[in-house]
Amino acid sequence: MTTVKLWNDAEAEADPRVKAVFDDIRATRKSDFVNNFWRGLAGQPELLAATWNRLKAVMVAPGSLDPLTKELIYVAVSTANGCSYCVHSHTAAARAKGMTEDQYAEFLAVVGMAFQTNGLVTALQIPVDPAFDASTGAS
Repeated sequence: MTTVKLWNDAEAEADPRVKAVFDDIRATRKSDFVNNFWRGLAGQPELLAATWNRLKAVMVAPGSLDPLTKELIYVAVSTANGCSYCVHSHTAAARAKGMTEDQYAEFLAVVGMAFQTNGLVTALQIPVDPAFDASTGAS
């Protein structure tokens, strides 16, 4: 259950700051749907706008990573952080960007493998090999 009010469209229309962000979400995503995350942030219009603008800069703007890869990274981090909402919303976004069921199965296998080996390395406190030490510029 949410700890904040989820703004409906009439409430969003009544606040020009929220309306502007909701309108931009709809235009950017080419959809009338504004999800509950943004509706929950609407009670703090400055945070809503700042978060939306940052998300657009990272997830929507063209970059070196393709959109599907960005969504898969988002799902992996959301899994690690235990954010069920983000796992579901970004899995849906990955599917919308062309992720196949085979890709999803392979992705989940990689995530599961990383969790397993990360847990083992952490429990065993294995030191980083000098050849892998990213702080030295070694590759």
